[in-house]
Amino acid sequence: MQDRIRILNVETLSDDWGTLKKTAFEYRARNGEWQSQSRETYDRGDGAVILPYDATRGMVLLTRQFRFPAYAVGHLEPLIEACAGLLDEDDPETAIKREAEEELGYRLNDVVHLYTPFMSPGSLTERLSFFTCSYTPADRISEGGGHADEGEDIEVLEMTLDEAISAILDGRLVDAKTIMLIQHLKLSLLTQAG
Repeated sequence: MQDRIRILNVETLSDDWGTLKKTAFEYRARNGEWQSQSRETYDRGDGAVILPYDATRGMVLLTRQFRFPAYAVGHLEPLIEACAGLLDEDDPETAIKREAEEELGYRLNDVVHLYTPFMSPGSLTERLSFFTCSYTPADRISEGGGHADEGEDIEVLEMTLDEAISAILDGRLVDAKTIMLIQHLKLSLLTQAG
């Protein structure tokens, strides 16, 4: 692709929690024609997400928290989500274990990396590393809830996998990364059983 892109100008529009840039460039289409285009990209860093599963009890660990962007477009309830966070300066596995301790109050071991997709490649640079792992109640080390000094007010939820599937179907669970992990787990279990 490098021979099909010519960067003309990059302008930083905002550099606060993340960096918003506007880039003017020329793009050579498949037919050979050069097109002038402009795109805004938002970079807030890469992240990681995990869905712990207790196979013995059929339970998953999730969170519920207020998300202003969802609220701003009319979703008035806090979001049910899988535990997630930015990598900061850590590798994805280290970061997700840290986030699980902070948000869920669980020390998780033997995490399994699934995939690292772009989450919204039309505007975000973020790639999210997806993980799963097994857990038991004995892995709990604290109440969790996140860091209040960072504005986190996270409720830890434990529900059955079937309840999580129902929450997707009835619209209570609308977070894409969480839906992906729950569907992955359900498909994995169906494949193992079949």
